[in-house]
Amino acid sequence: MQADQRRRLPYVLMDVFTDRPLEGNQLAIFTDARGLSTEQMQALARETNLSETTFILPREIEEERREGTRVRIFTVQEELVFAGHPTLGTAYFLHRFGGSNEVRLDLKVGKIPVHFRPEADADKSFGEMRQRDPETGNVHNKEDIARATGLALHEIVPHLPVQTFSTGMPFIIVPVISIDAVRKAGPWNRMAEYLERSDGKFFYFVTAETADPQAKLHARMPFYNGDDPATGSAAGCCAAWMAMHGVIDRGEQAIIEQGLEVHRPSRIYVRAEKSGDKIVNVHVGGYCVEVAQGEVWI
Repeated sequence: MQADQRRRLPYVLMDVFTDRPLEGNQLAIFTDARGLSTEQMQALARETNLSETTFILPREIEEERREGTRVRIFTVQEELVFAGHPTLGTAYFLHRFGGSNEVRLDLKVGKIPVHFRPEADADKSFGEMRQRDPETGNVHNKEDIARATGLALHEIVPHLPVQTFSTGMPFIIVPVISIDAVRKAGPWNRMAEYLERSDGKFFYFVTAETADPQAKLHARMPFYNGDDPATGSAAGCCAAWMAMHGVIDRGEQAIIEQGLEVHRPSRIYVRAEKSGDKIVNVHVGGYCVEVAQGEVWI
Protein backbone atom coordinates (compact mmCIF):
# COMPACT_ATOMS: atom_id res chain seq x y z
CA MET A 1 0.00 0.00 0.00
CA GLN A 2 1.36 3.41 -0.94
CA ALA A 3 1.73 6.04 1.77
CA ASP A 4 -0.83 8.32 0.07
CA GLN A 5 -3.48 5.60 0.46
CA ARG A 6 -3.04 5.52 4.22
CA ARG A 7 -4.54 7.82 6.81
CA ARG A 8 -2.09 10.53 7.81
CA LEU A 9 -2.09 11.29 11.52
CA PRO A 10 -0.31 14.55 12.42
CA TYR A 11 1.48 14.70 15.74
CA VAL A 12 3.77 17.01 17.67
CA LEU A 13 6.52 16.21 20.16
CA MET A 14 6.63 18.34 23.28
CA ASP A 15 9.14 18.61 26.11
CA VAL A 16 7.16 19.36 29.27
CA PHE A 17 8.18 20.99 32.57
CA THR A 18 11.12 22.71 30.92
CA ASP A 19 11.77 25.81 28.82
CA ARG A 20 14.72 24.17 27.04
CA PRO A 21 14.51 21.66 24.19
CA LEU A 22 15.69 18.11 24.93
CA GLU A 23 15.02 18.41 28.66
CA GLY A 24 11.89 17.76 30.72
CA ASN A 25 9.46 14.95 29.96
CA GLN A 26 8.72 13.98 26.38
CA LEU A 27 5.15 13.83 25.10
CA ALA A 28 3.67 12.87 21.75
CA ILE A 29 0.35 14.55 20.92
CA PHE A 30 -1.85 13.27 18.10
CA THR A 31 -3.73 16.41 17.22
CA ASP A 32 -6.81 14.84 15.57
CA ALA A 33 -7.57 11.31 16.73
CA ARG A 34 -11.20 11.17 15.61
CA GLY A 35 -12.13 7.71 14.35
CA LEU A 36 -9.26 5.89 16.04
CA SER A 37 -10.16 2.87 18.16
CA THR A 38 -8.81 2.34 21.66
CA GLU A 39 -6.64 -0.47 20.26
CA GLN A 40 -5.19 1.84 17.61
CA MET A 41 -4.42 4.50 20.20
CA GLN A 42 -2.66 1.94 22.36
CA ALA A 43 -0.67 0.68 19.37
CA LEU A 44 0.35 4.24 18.47
CA ALA A 45 1.47 4.82 22.08
CA ARG A 46 3.65 1.73 21.79
CA GLU A 47 5.00 3.09 18.51
CA THR A 48 6.07 6.40 20.05
CA ASN A 49 7.53 4.45 22.99
CA LEU A 50 7.34 7.49 25.28
CA SER A 51 6.12 7.50 28.86
CA GLU A 52 2.82 8.98 27.63
CA THR A 53 1.07 9.82 24.38
CA THR A 54 -2.13 11.87 24.14
CA PHE A 55 -4.93 11.89 21.59
CA ILE A 56 -7.03 15.01 21.00
CA LEU A 57 -10.63 14.32 19.93
CA PRO A 58 -12.00 17.58 18.52
CA ARG A 59 -15.73 18.27 18.87
CA GLU A 60 -18.15 20.93 17.68
CA ILE A 61 -17.17 24.42 18.87
CA GLU A 62 -20.20 24.84 21.14
CA GLU A 63 -19.61 21.45 22.76
CA GLU A 64 -15.94 22.28 23.31
CA ARG A 65 -16.89 25.58 24.95
CA ARG A 66 -19.32 23.75 27.21
CA GLU A 67 -17.43 20.53 27.95
CA GLY A 68 -13.78 21.28 27.14
CA THR A 69 -11.48 19.48 24.71
CA ARG A 70 -11.67 15.72 24.96
CA VAL A 71 -8.27 14.07 25.42
CA ARG A 72 -7.21 10.48 26.10
CA ILE A 73 -3.86 9.55 27.68
CA PHE A 74 -1.92 6.32 27.09
CA THR A 75 1.34 4.85 28.34
CA VAL A 76 2.95 2.07 26.33
CA GLN A 77 1.02 -0.38 28.50
CA GLU A 78 -2.34 1.14 29.42
CA GLU A 79 -4.73 4.06 29.28
CA LEU A 80 -4.59 6.49 32.22
CA VAL A 81 -7.49 8.46 33.63
CA PHE A 82 -5.09 11.29 34.50
CA ALA A 83 -1.43 12.26 34.19
CA GLY A 84 0.22 15.61 34.78
CA HIS A 85 2.76 16.22 32.05
CA PRO A 86 0.39 15.02 29.28
CA THR A 87 -2.26 17.41 30.62
CA LEU A 88 0.08 20.41 30.66
CA GLY A 89 1.73 19.57 27.33
CA THR A 90 -1.55 18.97 25.49
CA ALA A 91 -3.07 22.14 26.97
CA TYR A 92 0.05 24.05 25.87
CA PHE A 93 -0.44 22.85 22.29
CA LEU A 94 -4.10 23.95 22.37
CA HIS A 95 -3.12 27.29 23.90
CA ARG A 96 -0.53 27.99 21.19
CA PHE A 97 -2.72 26.64 18.39
CA GLY A 98 -5.96 28.31 19.47
CA GLY A 99 -4.63 31.44 21.15
CA SER A 100 -6.64 31.11 24.36
CA ASN A 101 -4.99 31.53 27.76
CA GLU A 102 -7.72 29.40 29.37
CA VAL A 103 -7.81 25.75 28.27
CA ARG A 104 -10.12 23.09 29.71
CA LEU A 105 -9.37 19.44 29.09
CA ASP A 106 -12.10 16.82 29.33
CA LEU A 107 -10.18 13.82 30.68
CA LYS A 108 -11.43 10.50 32.00
CA VAL A 109 -10.78 11.84 35.52
CA GLY A 110 -13.00 14.87 34.78
CA LYS A 111 -12.55 18.47 33.67
CA ILE A 112 -9.08 19.94 34.30
CA PRO A 113 -8.59 23.70 33.72
CA VAL A 114 -5.18 25.00 32.66
CA HIS A 115 -4.34 28.71 32.75
CA PHE A 116 -1.47 30.18 30.72
CA ARG A 117 0.43 33.34 31.54
CA PRO A 118 2.25 34.87 28.55
CA GLU A 119 5.85 35.86 29.15
CA ALA A 120 7.92 38.74 27.81
CA ASP A 121 9.48 36.17 25.46
CA ALA A 122 6.63 35.54 22.98
CA ASP A 123 7.77 31.93 22.52
CA LYS A 124 7.18 31.13 26.18
CA SER A 125 4.05 30.67 28.27
CA PHE A 126 3.83 29.46 31.85
CA GLY A 127 0.93 27.03 32.28
CA GLU A 128 -0.69 25.95 35.52
CA MET A 129 -3.36 23.28 35.96
CA ARG A 130 -5.71 23.02 38.88
CA GLN A 131 -5.91 19.37 39.81
CA ARG A 132 -8.79 17.70 41.60
CA ASP A 133 -8.92 18.20 45.35
CA PRO A 134 -6.80 15.37 46.76
CA GLU A 135 -7.92 12.23 48.50
CA THR A 136 -5.78 11.28 51.51
CA GLY A 137 -4.73 7.64 51.66
CA ASN A 138 -2.91 5.34 54.02
CA VAL A 139 0.07 6.17 56.21
CA HIS A 140 2.55 3.38 55.53
CA ASN A 141 4.77 1.49 57.95
CA LYS A 142 8.31 2.73 57.35
CA GLU A 143 9.92 -0.66 58.00
CA ASP A 144 7.71 -2.18 55.29
CA ILE A 145 8.59 0.70 52.96
CA ALA A 146 12.31 0.27 53.63
CA ARG A 147 12.13 -3.43 52.77
CA ALA A 148 10.09 -2.78 49.62
CA THR A 149 12.29 0.02 48.30
CA GLY A 150 15.77 -1.23 49.18
CA LEU A 151 16.36 1.65 51.61
CA ALA A 152 17.72 1.50 55.12
CA LEU A 153 15.20 2.59 57.73
CA HIS A 154 17.42 5.52 58.79
CA GLU A 155 17.33 6.82 55.18
CA ILE A 156 13.60 7.56 55.49
CA VAL A 157 12.91 10.93 57.13
CA PRO A 158 11.77 10.20 60.71
CA HIS A 159 9.53 13.21 61.36
CA LEU A 160 7.37 13.06 58.20
CA PRO A 161 4.94 10.28 57.21
CA VAL A 162 5.12 8.02 54.19
CA GLN A 163 1.60 8.57 52.88
CA THR A 164 -0.60 8.07 49.83
CA PHE A 165 -2.32 11.00 48.15
CA SER A 166 -4.35 11.08 44.95
CA THR A 167 -5.56 13.88 42.69
CA GLY A 168 -6.69 11.28 40.15
CA MET A 169 -3.69 8.93 40.33
CA PRO A 170 -2.54 7.63 43.75
CA PHE A 171 1.13 8.05 44.70
CA ILE A 172 2.94 7.00 47.86
CA ILE A 173 5.09 9.97 48.91
CA VAL A 174 8.34 8.74 50.48
CA PRO A 175 10.52 11.43 52.13
CA VAL A 176 14.18 10.42 52.35
CA ILE A 177 17.26 12.07 53.78
CA SER A 178 19.41 12.66 50.68
CA ILE A 179 19.72 12.55 46.91
CA ASP A 180 21.87 9.44 47.34
CA ALA A 181 18.96 7.73 49.06
CA VAL A 182 16.58 8.82 46.29
CA ARG A 183 18.90 7.25 43.72
CA LYS A 184 19.34 4.07 45.73
CA ALA A 185 15.66 3.07 45.73
CA GLY A 186 14.89 -0.12 43.78
CA PRO A 187 14.72 -2.49 42.07
CA TRP A 188 11.37 -1.93 40.37
CA ASN A 189 10.10 -5.53 40.66
CA ARG A 190 10.41 -5.47 44.44
CA MET A 191 8.67 -2.11 44.64
CA ALA A 192 5.95 -3.33 42.28
CA GLU A 193 5.16 -6.25 44.60
CA TYR A 194 4.43 -3.80 47.42
CA LEU A 195 2.46 -1.46 45.18
CA GLU A 196 0.20 -4.28 44.00
CA ARG A 197 -1.11 -4.79 47.53
CA SER A 198 -1.14 -1.11 48.51
CA ASP A 199 -3.37 1.89 47.79
CA GLY A 200 -0.67 3.51 45.61
CA LYS A 201 0.02 3.19 41.89
CA PHE A 202 3.64 4.36 42.14
CA PHE A 203 6.21 5.58 44.67
CA TYR A 204 7.37 9.21 44.58
CA PHE A 205 10.68 9.65 46.43
CA VAL A 206 11.51 13.17 47.61
CA THR A 207 14.30 14.82 49.56
CA ALA A 208 15.01 18.34 50.79
CA GLU A 209 18.57 18.01 49.45
CA THR A 210 18.47 19.60 45.98
CA ALA A 211 20.85 20.29 43.11
CA ASP A 212 19.19 23.66 42.42
CA PRO A 213 19.11 25.95 45.47
CA GLN A 214 15.79 27.39 44.21
CA ALA A 215 14.11 23.98 44.41
CA LYS A 216 12.24 22.90 47.52
CA LEU A 217 12.50 19.17 46.83
CA HIS A 218 14.41 16.77 44.62
CA ALA A 219 12.20 13.95 43.36
CA ARG A 220 12.43 10.62 41.57
CA MET A 221 9.62 8.43 40.28
CA PRO A 222 10.61 4.89 39.18
CA PHE A 223 8.27 4.01 36.32
CA TYR A 224 8.01 0.38 35.16
CA ASN A 225 11.60 -0.36 34.12
CA GLY A 226 12.89 3.22 34.00
CA ASP A 227 12.47 6.65 35.56
CA ASP A 228 9.85 9.24 34.69
CA PRO A 229 11.63 12.56 33.99
CA ALA A 230 8.75 14.68 35.35
CA THR A 231 5.53 13.50 36.96
CA GLY A 232 2.90 16.23 37.22
CA SER A 233 0.29 13.96 38.80
CA ALA A 234 2.75 12.89 41.49
CA ALA A 235 3.83 16.51 41.99
CA GLY A 236 0.22 17.44 42.74
CA CYS A 237 0.02 14.65 45.29
CA CYS A 238 3.34 15.81 46.72
CA ALA A 239 2.04 19.39 46.97
CA ALA A 240 -0.92 18.07 48.96
CA TRP A 241 1.44 16.06 51.18
CA MET A 242 3.67 19.12 51.72
CA ALA A 243 0.71 21.36 52.58
CA MET A 244 -0.79 18.76 54.91
CA HIS A 245 2.43 18.28 56.87
CA GLY A 246 3.77 21.84 56.95
CA VAL A 247 6.57 21.44 54.41
CA ILE A 248 5.14 24.43 52.50
CA ASP A 249 2.96 27.26 53.76
CA ARG A 250 -0.57 27.87 52.53
CA GLY A 251 -0.45 29.03 48.93
CA GLU A 252 3.36 29.03 48.81
CA GLN A 253 4.72 28.15 45.39
CA ALA A 254 7.55 25.64 45.47
CA ILE A 255 9.72 24.05 42.78
CA ILE A 256 10.23 20.29 42.58
CA GLU A 257 13.25 19.25 40.53
CA GLN A 258 13.05 15.86 38.84
CA GLY A 259 14.66 13.91 36.01
CA LEU A 260 18.29 14.54 36.86
CA GLU A 261 18.94 10.81 37.19
CA VAL A 262 17.95 10.28 33.55
CA HIS A 263 19.59 13.46 32.16
CA ARG A 264 16.19 15.11 31.56
CA PRO A 265 16.16 17.94 34.16
CA SER A 266 12.66 19.18 34.91
CA ARG A 267 11.19 21.96 37.04
CA ILE A 268 7.66 21.49 38.37
CA TYR A 269 5.97 24.44 40.13
CA VAL A 270 3.45 23.44 42.79
CA ARG A 271 1.22 25.09 45.38
CA ALA A 272 -1.72 24.04 47.54
CA GLU A 273 -3.81 25.30 50.43
CA LYS A 274 -5.02 23.74 53.65
CA SER A 275 -8.58 24.39 54.79
CA GLY A 276 -9.22 22.79 58.17
CA ASP A 277 -8.05 19.21 57.79
CA LYS A 278 -8.47 19.19 53.99
CA ILE A 279 -6.13 20.19 51.18
CA VAL A 280 -7.63 22.26 48.37
CA ASN A 281 -6.53 24.32 45.36
CA VAL A 282 -3.72 22.03 44.24
CA HIS A 283 -1.95 23.72 41.33
CA VAL A 284 0.86 22.24 39.21
CA GLY A 285 2.60 24.21 36.51
CA GLY A 286 5.62 24.75 34.33
CA TYR A 287 6.87 25.52 30.87
CA CYS A 288 6.73 23.49 27.65
CA VAL A 289 8.73 23.43 24.42
CA GLU A 290 7.51 22.06 21.09
CA VAL A 291 10.45 20.23 19.52
CA ALA A 292 9.12 18.36 16.46
CA GLN A 293 6.17 17.83 14.15
CA GLY A 294 5.41 14.87 11.93
CA GLU A 295 2.91 12.36 10.58
CA VAL A 296 2.25 8.72 11.18
CA TRP A 297 0.72 6.79 8.28
CA ILE A 298 -1.63 3.92 9.08
